[in-house]
Amino acid sequence: MTTEQSKIGSGFGMRSTAAEVLAGIDLTGRTALVTGGYSGIGVETTRALAGAGARVVVPARRPGQAKEALTDIPGAEVAELDLADLESVRSFADSFPYERIDLVINSAGIMANPHTVVGPGWESQFAVNHLGHFALVNWLWPKLGEGARVVSVSSAGHHASGIRWDDPWFERGYDRWQAYGQAKTANALFAVHLDRLGREHGVRAFSLHPGAILTPLQRHMRTEEMVERGWIDEQGNAVNPTFKSPEQGAATQVWAATSARLAGLGGLYCENSDVAELPEKADPAQGEGGVAAHATDPEQAERLWTWSAELTGADAFARD
Repeated sequence: MTTEQSKIGSGFGMRSTAAEVLAGIDLTGRTALVTGGYSGIGVETTRALAGAGARVVVPARRPGQAKEALTDIPGAEVAELDLADLESVRSFADSFPYERIDLVINSAGIMANPHTVVGPGWESQFAVNHLGHFALVNWLWPKLGEGARVVSVSSAGHHASGIRWDDPWFERGYDRWQAYGQAKTANALFAVHLDRLGREHGVRAFSLHPGAILTPLQRHMRTEEMVERGWIDEQGNAVNPTFKSPEQGAATQVWAATSARLAGLGGLYCENSDVAELPEKADPAQGEGGVAAHATDPEQAERLWTWSAELTGADAFARD
């Protein structure tokens, strides 16, 4: 099991914003790739990185909508990509116009949607949140050089389920929250094994919980459900004191992608712009959930990598 899951004293916390964690950091000349970078916390991630000087490429299933959302962010570029379609992922990777990618932030995702099957029979949350990003990073691997970082946006929702090896596609009955949990566990395990494979090449990987934020991610939830969960009132206002603004929600992924405090580290799950603790040390009052053992297990991570490579045909580290 991972033994490095303990805070490093980043100086930031639950209310830090993406702009604050980037203060004093110059990303001029760097190229960042941010999936989902035109909505919710993704657009605030794009705004912060571009504001620090980075060129930010934002893949989008609906490029027109993305361009409209990013019109006020100089340095943001849009390209077409559908994470549910491996042909689209491959086309995007093959046509990527720049020689080097310094930062990859896998921020796109779907949550708790009705049972949907994509591709060759894949449950959609696992396909979009994990497999699409898995293939994307592997096919872009030649452009990731020394010092690059890959950041996968997981969630405290990973506590709901490990990888369901006996029924990953929910053929015996669909539970949308377990499906989300499995996909978010996969995001964390992907970072664990990518870091193991990439560190000798100077590429490090991290995963994270951005916090609870009201964004379009909740599009598949009814207002009544969010009221019952204590997230919002009947007028749609956030009432849970641990909820963050989108600018605060973007902070941890930007921190994981750029912080010098993480030099020499990798494969870790982060929250509140610091390395996360194990659950027994986490402080719920600060919006901390910690990271479950099943999401940091290197054996589970390797097994998931092998299976994901078989499913997608993408593995930059495959031996001939």
